Amino acid sequence: MSHVEDELNSQPDCWTRAAHEAGRYADALPDAGERVAVVGCGTSYFMAQAVAALRETTGQGETDAFAASEFPRGRSYDRVVALTRSGTTTEVLDLLGKVRGSARTTAVTADPATPVATAADDLVVLDFADERSVVQTRFATTAFTLLRAHLGLHTDAAVTDARTALSAPLPEGLVDCAQFTFLGRGWTVGLANEAGLKMREASLSWTEAYPAMEYRHGPISITTEGTATWMLGETPAGLAEQVRATGGHWVEGTLDPLAELVRVQRLAVAVAARRGLDPDRPRHLTRSVILAP
Repeated sequence: MSHVEDELNSQPDCWTRAAHEAGRYADALPDAGERVAVVGCGTSYFMAQAVAALRETTGQGETDAFAASEFPRGRSYDRVVALTRSGTTTEVLDLLGKVRGSARTTAVTADPATPVATAADDLVVLDFADERSVVQTRFATTAFTLLRAHLGLHTDAAVTDARTALSAPLPEGLVDCAQFTFLGRGWTVGLANEAGLKMREASLSWTEAYPAMEYRHGPISITTEGTATWMLGETPAGLAEQVRATGGHWVEGTLDPLAELVRVQRLAVAVAARRGLDPDRPRHLTRSVILAP
C-alpha cells in the first residue's frame, strides 16, 4: 500500500479527533462576526476557498480566500488564517510576516517544529494528520473538519459517509475515462477544485473544475463518451440529464461533499495504478515549495 492510500484511509478517525479538538483551539480561530481571510497554496488554497464560502454563507462573518501569493495588501482583516501542512511554504511565511501587526494571524499546520510556529500569532497543530506522501489527503480534510466543527457545522454523518466512501466500490468504468470534470456549488466549489488537483497530481489526468451552474456556459462542449463529470454537492436541476445526453459519464454526489472528495482521492490512486504511476512520487512536485531568496 502506498503512503497516500494509507493516509486517505485514516481520514474518518482523523476527522473524529479534529472535531473533538476544535474546542481546544477556539481562542485561536475566528470569532463570529470577524472579517477573515483564509490563505494557502495548492491544496490548502482550495480548502481555504471551501472554508471561506462555508463561513460566509452561514452568516458567521465576511470571509475571503486567497492564494498566499495573491493576498491583496490594501484590504484590512481582523484575522488571517493560513493553512500550511509543512509550515515551511515560502509564500505563506512571507505573507504572515507582512500582515503581522495589522491583523491577528493563525496558522493551521501539521508540524509545529517549523518556521510557521513563530511566524503566526496563534498555532493550531494537527500533527496526527501529518503525511509522508507529497500528495495531500488527510491533512487537508482534517483541517477543514476542524474549522467546520469550529463553525458548529460538523456532524457525525460526515464521518459515517467517509467510511462509506472508503468501502463502497467506485462507479464502474470510471478509471478508464480520459478526462474528468468536477463541479461544486457554494462551499463545494473549493472541493471541486481540490478534486481536480488530486487527479492531476496523483494520476496525471486531464481534469477541470467549475461552479456547477457555469458548466453549461461552454465547458459542457468537451463532454462525450470517455469523459466523466462528477458533482460534489447538490445538483442543479436538469444538469445530470444534459450531461448524460452527451454520452458522458455522470457521477452523482450522494454523500457529504467532503466524503465525496475522499471518493475522488481513491479514484486518483486507482487511475494511477491503471497507468503504472506511483502516486507517492508525483512528477515535478515536492512536499513543500521553498523558494530561494
